Amino acid sequence: MTRTEPHAPAQTPGQGHGHSHAHGHSHGHSHGHGHSHGPATPVSAHLRKVIAAVLIPFGIAVLAGLVVLWPGGAPPHPHTGVGLDQQTESGRVVKIEEVDCAKVGAQPQQPAPGQEGAPAPPQGPCEKSSVEVTSGPDKGREFTEIVQPNAPRHYSVGEKVVLAYAPKAPENLRYSVTDVDRTVPMAVLAAVFALAVVVVGRLRGVFALVALAISFGVLTLFILPAILHGSDPLLVAVVGGSAIMLIALYMCHGLNARTSVAVLGTLTSLLVIGLLGSLFTEWARLTGNTDDQTGLVHGLYPQIEIRGLLLAGIIIGSLGVLDDVTVTQTSAVWELKEADPSANWRKLYGSAMRIGRDHIASVVNTLVLAYAGASLPLLLLFSIADSGVGTVATSEIVAEEIVRTLVGSIGLVASVPVTTVLAALVVSADRHNAVKGSGGRSRARGGRRRRAK
Repeated sequence: MTRTEPHAPAQTPGQGHGHSHAHGHSHGHSHGHGHSHGPATPVSAHLRKVIAAVLIPFGIAVLAGLVVLWPGGAPPHPHTGVGLDQQTESGRVVKIEEVDCAKVGAQPQQPAPGQEGAPAPPQGPCEKSSVEVTSGPDKGREFTEIVQPNAPRHYSVGEKVVLAYAPKAPENLRYSVTDVDRTVPMAVLAAVFALAVVVVGRLRGVFALVALAISFGVLTLFILPAILHGSDPLLVAVVGGSAIMLIALYMCHGLNARTSVAVLGTLTSLLVIGLLGSLFTEWARLTGNTDDQTGLVHGLYPQIEIRGLLLAGIIIGSLGVLDDVTVTQTSAVWELKEADPSANWRKLYGSAMRIGRDHIASVVNTLVLAYAGASLPLLLLFSIADSGVGTVATSEIVAEEIVRTLVGSIGLVASVPVTTVLAALVVSADRHNAVKGSGGRSRARGGRRRRAK
C-alpha cells in the first residue's frame, strides 16, 4: 500500500503514534484556530532549539522593556487654554430658525489670503439654533448658537452635539457647541467591521479582533504615556511595536514554526527600517516639528525628543503592513511545500519569490497611496504653489513624508526575500526530518505486518 512506502508523500505530518506524541500540540493548535491551510508543519528538535534561542531572549527583552518603561498612566498636563483640557457635556439641537445676520451681531467674514480690504459682511441669512443641555449640572437648560452662512458645519433639529462647558464663565457664555456627537455611526461601523471579520474569518477572526484590542491597549496604555513621560520615543516604539507583533502574530496564527519565521522576518525588516530612518532623518536634517500639533506637544512637554517621535511613527506605521507581508510569504512557502514535497529550499525560494514580487508591487503602491491620502490637503496646497517640484519635494514638511514613505517601503521590500529564504530553509529541514521519520515508522509497520502473516 502507498502508506507503507518509505518516502510516501501522502504521509501526513502527525500520523503515527510516536510522531503525534512529539508534535500533537502543534497539530491540535492549528486545527483549533481554523487554519485553512492544514496542520502546522512539524518542527524538528534541532530547529526548535534554534528558533527558541532567538525568540525566547527577544521575548524576555521585550517583557523587560515593558516593565522598565511602563509609565503608570499619562502624566498630568498643564492647562493650556487651547481646548485640550476643557470640560465637555452633551447637548441636542431642539429648534432652528433663520434670522438676519446683522440683527444677531454676526462677525464679518475675513478676506481671503492675498486679498485686501475690510472684512465683508456675512452673505445670506444666519441660523439661530436652540440647543438643550442633556448632561451635567445644567441638564435641561437651553442656549442659542448662531451659525453663519459660510460656516463649515450646519445643524439639524434633533441632532446630538458636543458642548464645551466653562463653569467659571458668565452664565450666558458657559456653553458652546464644539462638535457633533458621532457615537452612534462610529459604533455601528465598528459593529459591522467586527461582524464581517467574524463571519469571514470565523474563529481566527475572533482572535484577530482580540489581538486588535490588545494592540490598541498597548498603544494607549504604554506607548503614548511612556513618550509623554519623557522616555525615548524610538525605544518605546520598538518595545511596544515588538509586543504588539508577538501578541498579534502568535494569537492569530498559532504558536508554530510558520509564525516564528514570520516573526523573525518582521524583526529583521523593522531593524532595517529603524537604521534607515535614523540615517536619513539625521542626514536630511529633519526635525519632525512640521505642524501645529507637533509644536503644541513639544510646547507642553519639552522633554519629548521630536525627531525620535518621527522615527517612532515610521516604525509603528510600517508594522501592520510588515505583518501582512511576512505572514503571507511564509504561508506561501508552506503551501508550495505541501504541493511539492520533493522540492528543495532553492526551488521553494524561487517559486515563493515570484509570488513575493507581485506582493511587493501591490503593497508598496498601497503604502504610498495611504501616505498620500493622509497628506492630501498638504499635496493640494503645494500643487498650487509657485515653487518648482524640486523645491517643494525638498522642503521639510514634504521631505518628512517622502522619507517616511520610502523608508517604510524599503523595509517592506527587504522583508520579502528575508522571510522567504528563512521559511524555505525551515520548511525544507522540517519536512526532510518528518519524511525520514515517517519512512522509518512505515518500514517498521511493514515488517510487523509481514511477521504477522
